[in-house]
Amino acid sequence: MNINISSLDWDKTAGLLPVIIQDYKTLEVLMLGYMNAEALEKTQAEGKVTFFSRSKNRLWTKGETSNNFLFVKELFVDCDNDTILIKADAVGPTCHTGSRSCFKTDFNQNFIFELENIIADRYENPVEGSYINKMRNKGLNKIAQKVGEEGVETVIAALAETEEDLINESSDLIFHLLFLLKEKGLSIQDIAKNLEKRHK
Repeated sequence: MNINISSLDWDKTAGLLPVIIQDYKTLEVLMLGYMNAEALEKTQAEGKVTFFSRSKNRLWTKGETSNNFLFVKELFVDCDNDTILIKADAVGPTCHTGSRSCFKTDFNQNFIFELENIIADRYENPVEGSYINKMRNKGLNKIAQKVGEEGVETVIAALAETEEDLINESSDLIFHLLFLLKEKGLSIQDIAKNLEKRHK
């Protein structure tokens, strides 16, 4: 979805709007930059994020020297028409330090989404001998059965074992549930949407 450039409130911030970059797969916030109208126009035309560099006083396409481009997936404008959110496919690390994000979080809090993508990649690019490949060969019944087994083991860990055991068993359960959802053509996003609808 392209943004109507003339509809944005460029005057409020002297012609530069803040732009939040978010990983479209994991939803992790990767960086914050700034765009003028020309940078936004170039971004929408080429599909690669281009900022206005305040230090260099020129347009700057992210990845122009490192090849760590940010490919645009979706663009959004906030309610005041003065901030842009871009969901992007990040090629390589986003931060110039080599980190995946410019924000120093302890861990990727959305790793479950990344794990879902890893599972999806195993479907699209099967690896002989991988656990997912072996389980897929056994069929849906075996994958569903494994979710049941891990559910029981999680309950046992909660009632009679250590906190570490509970964390490990819960991790196994979530992994196999993601696996089952993929096998059925569903995603964690489908579950999140349903939970939100039920909450309302």
